[in-house]
Amino acid sequence: MFKRILVPTDGSEPSRQALIAAVELAKKYNSEVELFHVTPTPEAYYGYHMGFSNLLSQDQIENHGKLALEITLKGIDVGDVHLTKKHISGHAVSGILDEIRREFDLVVMGTIGHGALTGAIVGSVTQRVLAQSPCPVLIVK
Repeated sequence: MFKRILVPTDGSEPSRQALIAAVELAKKYNSEVELFHVTPTPEAYYGYHMGFSNLLSQDQIENHGKLALEITLKGIDVGDVHLTKKHISGHAVSGILDEIRREFDLVVMGTIGHGALTGAIVGSVTQRVLAQSPCPVLIVK
């Protein structure tokens, strides 16, 4: 049913819960899981007209991505589930949607659950991915 499951992470506890849920599904359906992180960069949100002092170095991006993936995985036993890790830099929603289009069957995401009003005002990566994803999205609190 689900051959490839994408788990976007920001290193938060809800992301860890999403990974746990994805691993359980992967065991049931013999699926592959990709743990995915997008390191947000100022230029992805505000364009390249910002001052160079605000840009992240490639080393900072690399370290941030590795740390988010490690924090999410810490203490979680994935057993014999085939798990890959990937991180990129850019705009979180765009990066996740681009990754989904690489033939994933399911996305499992965590959410803090601010509620409809706060989510509408502040915006939410999870809400935006849910609205635009070409495949099913499972939201884990």
